[in-house]
Amino acid sequence: MARKLIFGMNLTLDGYIAATGVDIGWSGPPSEELFQWWLDQELANEVSLYGRKLWETMSSYWPTGDQQPGATPAEIEFARNWRDTPKVVFSSTIDKAGWNTRLVTGDAVAEITRLKAGDGGPMGIGGAALAGAAMRAGLIDEYALATHPVLVGGGTPFFTALDNWVNLNLVETRTLPGGVVLTRYETRRGGQG
Repeated sequence: MARKLIFGMNLTLDGYIAATGVDIGWSGPPSEELFQWWLDQELANEVSLYGRKLWETMSSYWPTGDQQPGATPAEIEFARNWRDTPKVVFSSTIDKAGWNTRLVTGDAVAEITRLKAGDGGPMGIGGAALAGAAMRAGLIDEYALATHPVLVGGGTPFFTALDNWVNLNLVETRTLPGGVVLTRYETRRGGQG
């Protein structure tokens, strides 16, 4: 059985994961419930796939996130899980990546296809360019969105331009404090056209 590939991120109501200038200040600190939901998503993943920019963001904080003053139990668990989970970073501009990470400099779509064909648990994918390439190649099995009630008018979109329609099935919806709406959709295979 092939591995499931899940693309999930925080985004604005108008569909951006970062505002113009790579500004993610619109999301603010997550509520305990939202952070726990993301932790649960991460704990379910057997492998994490990152583009360079998201890798740099995550690796600048999470290796020592459990040692930060005031770290909550969920943040401590997230940091430990982040360090322990095998990671693959796709980049042609960095030459090394630590913390249980393998660097891939070649064809990202070919490598993701190879990883999906293997046995194992779900893989999470993050980073707009990397996830966009996987989306265009039809490799995403599930979309997990934490939609925040803010409009930013431009920036880095969650969804990329596609060549074909992708039909989805809603599998979860939940409202959290601050008006954040969680939704998860599975790709309906065979229904693209």
